[in-house]
Amino acid sequence: MSKVKFPVPAPVQQFARCIDASSRPADYVGEWPEAGHVYPVQYRRNVRTGKPQVHVLGFYAEAPYGAFAAHRFSSVAEVWLN
Repeated sequence: MSKVKFPVPAPVQQFARCIDASSRPADYVGEWPEAGHVYPVQYRRNVRTGKPQVHVLGFYAEAPYGAFAAHRFSSVAEVWLN
């Protein structure tokens, strides 16, 4: 029996298209996605609420922001990294 353990999360790069770039908060400081553009993302659950969130990789945002609601994005592709 093999003792190889798979990494958690799986070694994949996810991409999603922004479908809703409206309602930017007035006090938001950082980069904001543009509707129709595809971004490399990571899907994570919010620690407090448990709701899924989208983290756009490479985006800068000051606290308490840094993640976007899942309804703003549509999954486009998932690429396995070897």
